[in-house]
Amino acid sequence: MTIEIVLDTETTGFEPSEGHKLVEIGCVELENHVPTGRHLQLYINPEREIPPDATAIHGITDEFVADKPTFLACYTDFIDFIGENKLVIHNAEFDMKFINHELQHVGHPPLPWSRAIDTLQMARRKFPGSPANLDALCRRFGIDNTERTYHGALLDSELLAEVYLELLGGRQHGLSLARDEMKTQGQTQSKVERKFREPRSHVPNAEELTAHAELLEKLDDAAWTKSA
Repeated sequence: MTIEIVLDTETTGFEPSEGHKLVEIGCVELENHVPTGRHLQLYINPEREIPPDATAIHGITDEFVADKPTFLACYTDFIDFIGENKLVIHNAEFDMKFINHELQHVGHPPLPWSRAIDTLQMARRKFPGSPANLDALCRRFGIDNTERTYHGALLDSELLAEVYLELLGGRQHGLSLARDEMKTQGQTQSKVERKFREPRSHVPNAEELTAHAELLEKLDDAAWTKSA
């Protein structure tokens, strides 16, 4: 059984080194690359003003996060949810630098970069030269993203979970995993046991022999009636 966490964040800007902070973390749990239904959504008070251009992207306002917990107050919920599992992230460099900056600020060790699976890099390798943002990949794979009025960390994680499965090979990939799991659990289809049956007799009776002889007499040009 493989557990992975699809993860996305929303922020006040592009660079934590410039004082920008997290305002939302969204996580979706996968088991063997398929969502389990478990998810985590944290809205975070960044303790700073959210610029209007950031709000225009994710729709999160200063008023909305005014009563939300700070990262210090809620980061343990995030750490507990992700455990030691791999993290599936679209453009992992962006999200990982924000998360690790915040973790270091509260005195928690940073997450190893080796835990990140970057779906942006996967898409660029699979479709070189084609758009690789989340919206473009949803269109390519026929994934419905009509509810995506704004960028939202949890919604984007849910969409990314579907995109990730397609990047791995789509539904056939999932079916092969299911077959492998069935084999490991001893649930493969058993062979059908056939009962022994005595062979039928194929020796013609007198009536069949007579009918056959009459048929041969009618076939004057049949090759098997001519002498060599």
